[in-house]
Amino acid sequence: MTAAAVPKFSHRIEEEFARILDYYGVVWEYEPRSFALEWDEKGAIKIAFTPDFYLPEQDLYVELTTMRPRLVTKKNRKLRQMNELYPEINIQLWKRSDLRALMLRYGLDDEAARIMGTDAQAPTPHPHDLPIPRCLSAVDGRHQRNPVLSAEQIQARVLELGAAVSRDYEGSHPLLVGVLKGVFPFLADLARSITIPIEVDFMAIASYSAESRQHGVVRILKDLDTAIAGRHVLFVEDVVDTGLTLNYVLRNLRSREPASLQVCAMFDKGSRRLVRTPIHYKGFDLPDRFVVGYGLDYRELYRNLPFVGLLKADAFWPGDEKKGSSK
Repeated sequence: MTAAAVPKFSHRIEEEFARILDYYGVVWEYEPRSFALEWDEKGAIKIAFTPDFYLPEQDLYVELTTMRPRLVTKKNRKLRQMNELYPEINIQLWKRSDLRALMLRYGLDDEAARIMGTDAQAPTPHPHDLPIPRCLSAVDGRHQRNPVLSAEQIQARVLELGAAVSRDYEGSHPLLVGVLKGVFPFLADLARSITIPIEVDFMAIASYSAESRQHGVVRILKDLDTAIAGRHVLFVEDVVDTGLTLNYVLRNLRSREPASLQVCAMFDKGSRRLVRTPIHYKGFDLPDRFVVGYGLDYRELYRNLPFVGLLKADAFWPGDEKKGSSK
């Protein structure tokens, strides 16, 4: 979609979603097709459904809603009709919680509050303002004792991944590449578990944010120090969520003509995948919840936790977990 052809969106969340897609170079179309769902006795269309976005390179339709869960029943019914009548059509429904998580991922807390609204409430302390013991306790206590993934589970899986990489890349002298910052715990542990000669290099990119979106496209803040043409490259990622960042980085790396390029991801959150990318080595599937630890952060905190746990609701900044207007 070009700037000259930007459509008139019906809700601000659609405009923000389009900006994110543009930033990562994902081609999209706005409301390009309506699907008939019900007809009257004369065969005229009585009810139709028009998804908000179509991503042609992914052959994926995306519908957004900021409605509260109790108000989404009608839209869910249309989605079920869509699946029954058009089983060949790939469509995702991004609910309020999905969109909020997307905004939080890119640090757009205030933007989320403006778009989806917040209830008036006295501000609560932010973790940056709390002493360290209290700060770490913001991870749900139940998940410190019984975490989503324990430190032991994580380290055992890292050893398995390291053994697989060592076997598959025997004699290839691979280069492990990671994007800072979240990948550093996993990449360090993975590198130590690999038993063949390897090299390691890092990139840093400007993720989508209120500041970086002014540049229009992803900026590489730190490029690789190593030329990768003709090299066997293993791209190491902490978590694959929407796939937007991963897709951008892989396109960039492929343009440098490596001999091979594979992906190793510790965590996979596939429920909100917008861009499908093969993951050759995978650690764990993560639940569709806001989790932190082992590289995963909330506002740069909790990356150092050796386990993965849920973040307590009262650890969020005001507005991060609030209700608001609907689409």
